[in-house]
Amino acid sequence: MTKRELLYEGKAKKIWKTEDENLLISEFKDSLTAFNGEKKSSEEGKGALNNQISTELFKYLNEKGIPTHYVDTLDDNNMLHKAADVISIEVIVRNIATGSLSRNLGIADKTVLPFTLVEFDYKNDALGDPKLNDQHCLILNLVKNTDELDYIRFMARRINTLLSDFYASLDIKLVDFKLEFGRDKDGNIILIDELSPDNFRLWDANTDEKLDKDRFRQGLGGLTEAYRQVLERIKNR
Repeated sequence: MTKRELLYEGKAKKIWKTEDENLLISEFKDSLTAFNGEKKSSEEGKGALNNQISTELFKYLNEKGIPTHYVDTLDDNNMLHKAADVISIEVIVRNIATGSLSRNLGIADKTVLPFTLVEFDYKNDALGDPKLNDQHCLILNLVKNTDELDYIRFMARRINTLLSDFYASLDIKLVDFKLEFGRDKDGNIILIDELSPDNFRLWDANTDEKLDKDRFRQGLGGLTEAYRQVLERIKNR
């Protein structure tokens, strides 16, 4: 499978068409952005680490019966996956309060939530990815009906259960993360995008050391070293 026309370039990936209209290639980039693009940088090897971590997690979820777009990993930076019509909802799953949840609602940082919180953000950079409720989703025609929203919430919670257990076995806390979904050629809703420390908050279970993009957001340094540690723990599990 080879790259043909560049379909889209985002903050972290380039998406390429292939000779098969139902398959695309994601090329993972080394670029880093935070705060809606206000902070930018690049770290050599970050893209390859995200691709490899995403590969391991997509394979794990596929084995557990979660429908995803993943097909194959072509090399360090390139993933082959199904084409899908993106649903413009960022699904935020939270287990522990930190970041914007603590700032906006005054919940103390590191508070374990009494239940898993699932939130929706509008995937729209120009508007700053605002919060959505169910009625917003319907008004904007992001989904066909409330049954699709219920399904997306169900899948997000199921994925959270699987990945929380997965990371717990690696002595890592799954604090919160972002998921994206799309519709495949048959109209089925599937998990898409990536499953990397760019989109996941991961803390060492014993020290609460940050193993995710907060190292960049907060100027802590050592981002690729942290991502590499996550990958090594996954591969050695």
